[in-house]
Amino acid sequence: MHERERHKVILSAVQARPVATVSDLVDLTETSEATIRRDIAALHVQGKLRRVRGGAEAINPPTQSGLVGRPFSVNESINVPLKRAIAKAAVDLCSDGDSIIINGGTTTYQMVFHLIARRLQVFTNSFPIASHLLTHSKNSVVVPGGTIYREQNIILSPFESDVTRHFYARRMFMGAQGLGRHGLTEADPLLIQAEMKLLGQADELVVLADSTKFRQRSSLILCPLERISTIITDRGIRDEDRQMLEDHGITLIIADAGERSNTEEASSVA
Repeated sequence: MHERERHKVILSAVQARPVATVSDLVDLTETSEATIRRDIAALHVQGKLRRVRGGAEAINPPTQSGLVGRPFSVNESINVPLKRAIAKAAVDLCSDGDSIIINGGTTTYQMVFHLIARRLQVFTNSFPIASHLLTHSKNSVVVPGGTIYREQNIILSPFESDVTRHFYARRMFMGAQGLGRHGLTEADPLLIQAEMKLLGQADELVVLADSTKFRQRSSLILCPLERISTIITDRGIRDEDRQMLEDHGITLIIADAGERSNTEEASSVA
């Protein structure tokens, strides 16, 4: 991750919590502790944050707390070819007339470019996904009520009685911050709460995750591997991760980003 991107992540993190620790920022940026300490020192000198023992804090904390995680604008530029291929493979699972849920994220966002010619009923908590589909497609689009979180560009509601409970989907498509033997992991409790509501409204869960996600972990478990029907990833997946999915009866789809046509090789290991 380049310095400018790291600084955006750090500044977003300090706005989202009372104190962003060095350890938190190392996890978010996937860089070394020494690099993070240098970044904090530089941003402190620039007057963009306040350096404190063990981390950093915002100079002017917001009245509305943010979400833990990288901003959408930063994630959007990471592993783009892989995300495009994975998203194309996800849309290939859909048929006209299907009802689907697309959770907010930069990998799931890439699905919109392949949904333009489709006719589906789409429920999404992603502001960019909803906006693109409304502008460029004939798909029916439903969004939940709630607050728009600018950094992640998603809509979240703290209430149980919203439109989510009235939408049924054949499949739910979602990304992941981390993926391992304990299941899907996320870092923010509010995200977990919203995503668990959505999970209850879909028959099948399809996870879009490039192979690096199998080496990342977050502190909160969203759902166990047994809840996942299909995982779409890339050729970088390790043999031990393939075996883990096979042991849990999960269908694995490999999206090949290396070919010009972005053709996909699907293999069921269930």
